[in-house]
Amino acid sequence: MSMARRASERATVESVATHARVSRQTVSNAVNAPDRLRPETLARVLASIDQLGYRPNHAARALRTQAARVIGCRLLPEPSSGTGGVHDRFMHSLCEAARDRRYDVLAFAARTDDDEIATYEDLIRRTAVDGFVLAQTHFVDPRTAWLIEHDTAFVAFGRPWGEPRARHSWVDIDGAAGTVDAVNHLAGQGHRRIGFVGWPDGSGVGDDRRRGWLEALQARRLPTRGLSVGGADGIAAGSALTAKLLDSAQPPTALVCVSDAMALGALHELEDREVRPGQDVGIVGFDDSPVAGAVRPGLTSLRQPLEAVAEKVVELLLDRLTGIRTKPAHHVIPPALVVRASSTR
Repeated sequence: MSMARRASERATVESVATHARVSRQTVSNAVNAPDRLRPETLARVLASIDQLGYRPNHAARALRTQAARVIGCRLLPEPSSGTGGVHDRFMHSLCEAARDRRYDVLAFAARTDDDEIATYEDLIRRTAVDGFVLAQTHFVDPRTAWLIEHDTAFVAFGRPWGEPRARHSWVDIDGAAGTVDAVNHLAGQGHRRIGFVGWPDGSGVGDDRRRGWLEALQARRLPTRGLSVGGADGIAAGSALTAKLLDSAQPPTALVCVSDAMALGALHELEDREVRPGQDVGIVGFDDSPVAGAVRPGLTSLRQPLEAVAEKVVELLLDRLTGIRTKPAHHVIPPALVVRASSTR
């Protein structure tokens, strides 16, 4: 294989920008709008393009220049936890926010991240969308890396977990702020031993929610040792983990749960033990899914402001598409505590 061929396979917008000592946007301007650059800057970028063998992604260029007024977003599968409703709320809010800006949302199904990336390639090739919204980001997310490499407009609902210097715009829920509010609420009800029912370490979202619980207890100088457990999300897991805490030598009198599914499991365990939720053991969930207001007693939960998230995601994406914004923007929005009988005495 020749050196030129190897270089062309490796060359990206990032590598050209580094070689020419310019920004990614300057490389994009050299390819798409050379009249915006000073002659000496344009010459330096074109020389780097030639030397590295970079070949612009013409499909991505078409995506930016032939506006379809459509935003692409993957439909996530219904969670097996038994609560659901959160992603449906987000998609509905996203469609409304896009419609207010005279855009449509193209929802597509994909089983894996690789399937989603393949759909990106197909939609870009057909110039069917102007950009993408990502949901449910995770550690070492290949989707963000692919979209950045292909210079495609997108905004993520979810932080770039494990990447302290994000190269793209994102909007997320402040899970830590939410669990701080939950702890403060339970402490206000007189609880001093407040446990946490979470997910295994490394989940990103779960770690963030646990961090708020820990910081709130430490700020109040309340005990934390032996009060945190974790497992796979679900009602059965929530019940089993709650039993583990209640059977400990010094059981908690209240629980902050990482999800409503875990909280429902906690309620089931209390019912089996004939322990009164709220009166004997306070329970707070997270997500304020439809079942939170339907169960008896009503489940106190942290409601994600998905309408505000969707509006901000659309705003950032359209700013990128129209050239108003060239640098990444990051927004964290706190949830709201919805108090019901499961946490009040």
